[in-house]
Amino acid sequence: MPNTSPVDPVELTAALVRCPSVTPADAGALDILYDLLTQAGFACASADRGGIRNLFARWGSKGNTRSFGFNGHTDVVPIGDEAAWTMPPFGAEIKDGIMYGRGTTDMKSGVAAFAAAAIDFVRDTPPDGSVVITITGDEEGDAVDGTTALLEYMEQHGERMDVCLVGEPTCPNTMGEMIKIGRRGSMTVKFRVIGKQGHSAYPHRANNPLPPLMRLMDRLASHELDRGTDHFDPSTLAIVTVDTGNPATNVIPAECAATVNIRFNDMHSGASLSEWIENEVAGIREAYGVQIETEVKISGESFITPPGDLSAMVAKAVEAVTGISPELSTTGGTSDARFMKSHCPVVEFGLVGQSMHQVDEHVSVEHIRQLKTIYTRILQDYFA
Repeated sequence: MPNTSPVDPVELTAALVRCPSVTPADAGALDILYDLLTQAGFACASADRGGIRNLFARWGSKGNTRSFGFNGHTDVVPIGDEAAWTMPPFGAEIKDGIMYGRGTTDMKSGVAAFAAAAIDFVRDTPPDGSVVITITGDEEGDAVDGTTALLEYMEQHGERMDVCLVGEPTCPNTMGEMIKIGRRGSMTVKFRVIGKQGHSAYPHRANNPLPPLMRLMDRLASHELDRGTDHFDPSTLAIVTVDTGNPATNVIPAECAATVNIRFNDMHSGASLSEWIENEVAGIREAYGVQIETEVKISGESFITPPGDLSAMVAKAVEAVTGISPELSTTGGTSDARFMKSHCPVVEFGLVGQSMHQVDEHVSVEHIRQLKTIYTRILQDYFA
């Protein structure tokens, strides 16, 4: 006989945290959710790819006129120095109303809250429509075989979401203060400058690759990309590493390297920034007579879901539960919303993210319960 009691999101969070699912390992996390959702009447399927576990679940039929979707991930980043943790990193221990463990904030609590909300909602008030849940094990890694694989599965099987809520932690300091309606794009560019090695006492016999690299880095870092747009802060470029690997003080190295990371708003695209960088590289290459190799990786383009019915509905539910009117923001890093936005309108709302990826990552037990209540309210309003 199926269990019809309400799903406790705190207990579910703890069960997921106890699975050491460091990307790409699943460690049983998706099995817990698969069994729970199946017992609640969801049609569940695996959308695995490239050794990554992914879960698709739908309550209701494909042909329903309305479909609300949740998206999240159960993979986590490594724990780092285990000796630095004061609580077991996969223990999910609770002390003074706080649960500790890797993934408590990012984002097993979010997954637990929306799974619990969805199960109780369809059981108590079966909606005229469908509820879709997509959960990946490849968000913290390269994200090649995660949500993109789920979207490919959905396309192949005629599945869809009309709108999607990603349960990432979105609040900087206070529960309820921020909803994400977009994200900046992200790209990383690696440079390798090749000159000619020589004795530092005879620089005319060498071609030092460091001055052209420093000049290139200065030109890129000092360039003002923009001053921001209606929904985005100014784009940024950060030099994240410069490397020569030269232990000698009397040798001009043959080559050196550097890497920059760019977070860009909707004034740019990965292609337009790549073109700008290549033009700068060409000028330095010609001026200094060196070879410069570049490697560009675009992690995601910027996107925005303009304020409208979806963000207003989520904001209304957040304020009803927390008493706080949330800010609509595009700040922060990338998330899998960058993939979902190509399928349907998407917003993000979740917990306070102060401790994510840190030693002693933790979450307020009360916030987990609040989050389930908020997600339940959103489902009620959507299907009203």
